Amino acid sequence: MPSTVTAYVILKGHSERVPGKNFRSLGGRPLYRWVLDTLLSVAAIERVVLDTDVADRLRDAGLPEDPRLTLRRRPLRLCGDDVTANTLIAGALEDGALDSDTLMMTHPTNPFLSAGTLRAALATFRRVRADRSGDSVFTVTRHQTRFYREDGSPVNHDPTKLLPTQALEPWFEENSNLYLFDAESFEASGSRVGLRPVLYETPQRESLDIDTPGDWAMAEVIAAQLGAESAQ
Repeated sequence: MPSTVTAYVILKGHSERVPGKNFRSLGGRPLYRWVLDTLLSVAAIERVVLDTDVADRLRDAGLPEDPRLTLRRRPLRLCGDDVTANTLIAGALEDGALDSDTLMMTHPTNPFLSAGTLRAALATFRRVRADRSGDSVFTVTRHQTRFYREDGSPVNHDPTKLLPTQALEPWFEENSNLYLFDAESFEASGSRVGLRPVLYETPQRESLDIDTPGDWAMAEVIAAQLGAESAQ
């Protein structure tokens, strides 16, 4: 297998809670361009495969002009809201679209993922695979606060002993920003998260995954902040 890094991005035309979000303008460019532009700014990524059910619409909306970018028309059998990311990965691997040593998966709904985080997470994946301490890496958001179940029972603390939140056991949320794995780990687990995954914390601003109208409103605030920072 070639020693390459392939970034795999899945993009669908339909969105239930934020209609048309992948094509909606954020900070002056379509949402999908944020992650594509960032991926293509990282020299270590040799290929970017954009897997979509709206290839013609993407071409009309505009794509980066880069020979590393491949637009993959999603097979009809893999279209639909109920098709999982793991199913799409399995299909792309079966079709030979992801013939690479290292697979990096992300989504258009993670617009603020930075090139620095991509490079650092890739270095972590290479390290843990080389020393056999892990078979995959995925990004998480760290939380140290008091959690309760729906029935009111505490999860990670004792309400009668009010420890400072910094003393509580940290919990980690899979934030769907980034996954690093290879064909071997995927085959063993059937998932982008392997059997021996390593958690990689991302900064709060980068961890936003746009899933609701509230997430979109927050993304607009962050995009404005980034625009102001770049103008200084």
